[in-house]
Amino acid sequence: MFDHYRYDGIRKFSISHSSTDDTDLVKNRKEAKEKMEQNNKLIDELQDRLYADKREGVIFLFQAMDAAGKDGTIRAVLSCLSPHGVKETAFKAPSSAETAHDYLWRIEQNVPAKGEIAIFNRSHYEEVLVYKVRKLWNVQANADRINTDKIISTRYQDICNYESYLWHNNVRTVKIFLNVSKKEQAKRFLSRIEEPEKNWKFSESDYEERKYWDDYQIAFEEAINHTSTKNAPWFVVPADHKWYMRYIVSEIILDTLKEMNPQYPTVTKKRLEVFQGYKEELDKELGIQPDAKKKSGKK
Repeated sequence: MFDHYRYDGIRKFSISHSSTDDTDLVKNRKEAKEKMEQNNKLIDELQDRLYADKREGVIFLFQAMDAAGKDGTIRAVLSCLSPHGVKETAFKAPSSAETAHDYLWRIEQNVPAKGEIAIFNRSHYEEVLVYKVRKLWNVQANADRINTDKIISTRYQDICNYESYLWHNNVRTVKIFLNVSKKEQAKRFLSRIEEPEKNWKFSESDYEERKYWDDYQIAFEEAINHTSTKNAPWFVVPADHKWYMRYIVSEIILDTLKEMNPQYPTVTKKRLEVFQGYKEELDKELGIQPDAKKKSGKK
């Protein structure tokens, strides 16, 4: 249904030809809301099964330009999930302790256990996005043997290897790029400036990063093309219409959980016999009489 938003290494992604305002998969906002509500019920059920199954974990990773709607989408789509077995991590600018380690160090600490869902609000991809655009290797310590001209290409390779490692160790990585237009970003920045209740959302650094818009567009395109794989695909979701973006994200999450197909663990016959003993003891404690049919041997 949303295969045209999926990039798994088979076809190239061109950001200049990627729609930011597409709404093709639903008739209108009302239909999108109704479908998302239906999806959320199924997502909640599947998450419960995933937590019980404990055979596989999954990372839902969100990347976007500022004001694309990451926070709101995460709240709208994933608020249906139970708190147990779900953790959201917002990866902001790395601390001094984090920059003292390899760039995947802080990511590894937040990889979900089997049966759990991790939501990454930004991620290790910052290390081939802002790191590339702002040429941060010039202000961070590197060994003399590091060829800074090859840092980004090496990181693409490392990231693919890392996501492959996670896949082979029962953790899926689903990567979602919320693709907003420069014009729509400007509108949302103005809203944050003009509406008092939204002032807190706006920061000077957001506006400063906007000056690098074209560089970021290139960085996103190259990152997606270098790290799209069958087992760790990218989904490029139009983000100019928040209601449509959130609906599509719900479809991606639901489809992933369906593919994982978690099941409640089966209980052995021996275990059921033990349960029956507990049941009889509890019935006796509560004064519940055995079923008359069972007592008389009737069927």
